[in-house]
Amino acid sequence: MTILALDSGIERCGYAIFKHTTGEPHLETFGLLSTHKSLSLSVRLYQLRDAFDELLHKYIPDFVIMESLFFNTNKKTMLTVAQSQGALLASCGQTNIPVEFLTPSSIKQIVTGYGNADKKQVEKMIMITMGLKTAPKPDDVVDAIACGYAYCCLHKFDNV
Repeated sequence: MTILALDSGIERCGYAIFKHTTGEPHLETFGLLSTHKSLSLSVRLYQLRDAFDELLHKYIPDFVIMESLFFNTNKKTMLTVAQSQGALLASCGQTNIPVEFLTPSSIKQIVTGYGNADKKQVEKMIMITMGLKTAPKPDDVVDAIACGYAYCCLHKFDNV
């Protein structure tokens, strides 16, 4: 089972690839898709989708997992993140890859044991759990790893 987890964003979109069958999930790789803010929104969305399509073709995931959107302050940021997520969802639809969403609080609860954990607590637990010597940068990558790990913990696959 191959799982592609995302922390969506227009400027930075963190991703993590997990291999998971039985036992502990294995973090295969992780990284960042990015666009430059000097470009128009349509070009940025196209570049994001194009880079995401490359990931889909390279890793052929069985599932894509995204952190569901939650914003309570900056509505402009929420709109562009939603637009970037829409571009990624369109690629998943085109390739027929199922998409599931996890809330930020459920990810934090699974990773740290506390649904209101801060970013540093999530980062520390991801480093420990995944056996990473240094924290992935930026935070968007850590969030994608946490999202994928949480999904794997929720879904135990038997010899898939």
